[in-house]
Amino acid sequence: MPHAYPFLTPEQKKELSDIAHRIVAPGKGILAADESTGSVAKRFQSINAENTEENRRLYRQLLFTADDRAQPCIGGVILFHETMYQKTDNGKVFPQHLKERGMVVGIKVDKGVVPLAGTNGETTTQGLDGLYERCAQYKKDGADFAKWRCVLKITPTTPSRLAIIENANVLARYASICQMHGIVPIVEPEILPDGDHDLKRCQYVTEKVLAAVYKALSDHHVYLEGTLLKPNMVTAGHSCSHKYTNQEIAMATVTALRRTVPPAVPGITFLSGGQSEEEASVNLNAMNQCPLHRPWALTFSYGRALQASALKAWGGKKENGKACQEEFIKRALANSQASVGKYVSSGSSAAGGDSLFVANHAY
Repeated sequence: MPHAYPFLTPEQKKELSDIAHRIVAPGKGILAADESTGSVAKRFQSINAENTEENRRLYRQLLFTADDRAQPCIGGVILFHETMYQKTDNGKVFPQHLKERGMVVGIKVDKGVVPLAGTNGETTTQGLDGLYERCAQYKKDGADFAKWRCVLKITPTTPSRLAIIENANVLARYASICQMHGIVPIVEPEILPDGDHDLKRCQYVTEKVLAAVYKALSDHHVYLEGTLLKPNMVTAGHSCSHKYTNQEIAMATVTALRRTVPPAVPGITFLSGGQSEEEASVNLNAMNQCPLHRPWALTFSYGRALQASALKAWGGKKENGKACQEEFIKRALANSQASVGKYVSSGSSAAGGDSLFVANHAY
């Protein structure tokens, strides 16, 4: 085997590691505001708001300008390409505004899922073409981390070995390109909650997928200290008849992570995967109270589970701006507490207990 060729300088490594640690500092997590224009259309439809560029800007501005109570809770914000170049009412581009509030700016860089031929409806994620140039530009424009989502599903015949290996390689290639440009990659191999599988099956599949992902990251010389992982929680399928406790979910998830994720990774930022706002907070809290040793920060990278109540309260109306921000702050504080194991459930938010499950979720 040949020796390693230097891929990053010590200075580059330090920059990446510092960014990753800032995002997952104690009590902090990520606001995923990177919904594509199509996804926003579905969200806005539910509140009868028109999906215009200006409405998208106004809504995100409400989240980004929520008062100082939100600041200690949000370490990073993931933006969609359009949002990256939009401005606040007083003419500041969103990345600059977020940086001034001490938040790290992230960008979604994948181009969506496409079918994987010869499989039972499995997919891979496209967007590697031109990624090198896009990362260089995004870094210049203020992004310090990125996100790339791969999707796997549990059925009697999936995920196949092909889908696991292909998605692991795509994630590793993306991660190494990001790091060349001083961008921390969030590695997101999401196993969808669709199906009627039990907790054990989800844990088994999660372990196999994560083991393949970290093997690929190693093969591609990715610097783990400068990465974050965005996995699903280990839960039973949405149609499973057996209901598991938060403690069972926490134990299965932390066990799967301990078996597969190296301690070099600074933080694990869970996706909410269609759980209700309250469920997502309670499960995260249970993980941080789990009696097993956890060498990484366990925190959140939530989209729907931070925004469902806020969106409902806003309803597309200017006069509801304050109410929207209050609901967002409530969820941000709840998840901040959950990320250090100190959340006490009150269950009182506009959409707190509503299921946010969407079958075959894509965005």
